[in-house]
Amino acid sequence: MANELAALSQELAGAVERASQSVVAVHARPRFSSSGVFWRPGIVVTAEHTVRREEEITVTLPDGSNAPAILAGTDPGTDLAVLRVEHQASPAGISGGTAVQPAPGHLALAIGRSENSGVNATWGIVSAVSGPWRTWRGGRLDAYIRLDLTLYPGSSGALVVNVAGERLGIATSALSRIAGLAIPAANIDRAVDEILTRGRVARGYLGVGLQPVELPDHQKGLIVLSLEAGGPAAKAGILIGDILVQLGGRFTADTEDVQLALEAHAAGQSIEAAVVRGGASQTLAVVIGERPQRS
Repeated sequence: MANELAALSQELAGAVERASQSVVAVHARPRFSSSGVFWRPGIVVTAEHTVRREEEITVTLPDGSNAPAILAGTDPGTDLAVLRVEHQASPAGISGGTAVQPAPGHLALAIGRSENSGVNATWGIVSAVSGPWRTWRGGRLDAYIRLDLTLYPGSSGALVVNVAGERLGIATSALSRIAGLAIPAANIDRAVDEILTRGRVARGYLGVGLQPVELPDHQKGLIVLSLEAGGPAAKAGILIGDILVQLGGRFTADTEDVQLALEAHAAGQSIEAAVVRGGASQTLAVVIGERPQRS
């Protein structure tokens, strides 16, 4: 038994050592630093809620030196921020997104870094996994990955790996009041792509207030209760009292269906909205707007 525990201890220490070569401390808020991860050469990702300023950001590198960082952009909906660290290559030794999906009971490690104490690690298990879900900030994650481990004040943005050292994502304490979560690696890849291309993650919107209703033929739809003046829906001719039954070819039984339809199309793209108005069906072309960034 002692030998097995010693072997496990060595395996965990080895995984932390390998992972720590990609982990930095991010100095972008008062008092506490947070953690960040070299996700690509010269690109660090961290938790957006820990970035409290847009300038004078620095990172503490694995060799202990400090380097300036430039905020490339953020996605508050998924709690992601992307930093450029000039002239720094991504350290070797960490694989990309894991091919083995996490499951409840799998061991998980969160590896962070602080300027004073250096590498810090916490471990536990993946306590819950479910399919795609929408955060309270309005973003959509590919999976809900709940972590049963301690996230210390500087642990948000820490690299989350399994015992094989494969990336599961980065840790955040801001998306759930129950426990820390891992932002999935696939979400991070997409956010990095979009932020590096356009400086932000664009999300579509219609500018409507909707409520589910049931039509006489038992078909479900969403009645328009409010319209944003000059918004995409208003410009398309949608009226208060219209019942939205399809958007972009997708039936709209609840507001989540609307969000899924919007996420399948880019802002600025025209899609068809099928509505019932006064008992008659008609189709309108709606140009998807870009949801304004929260200040």
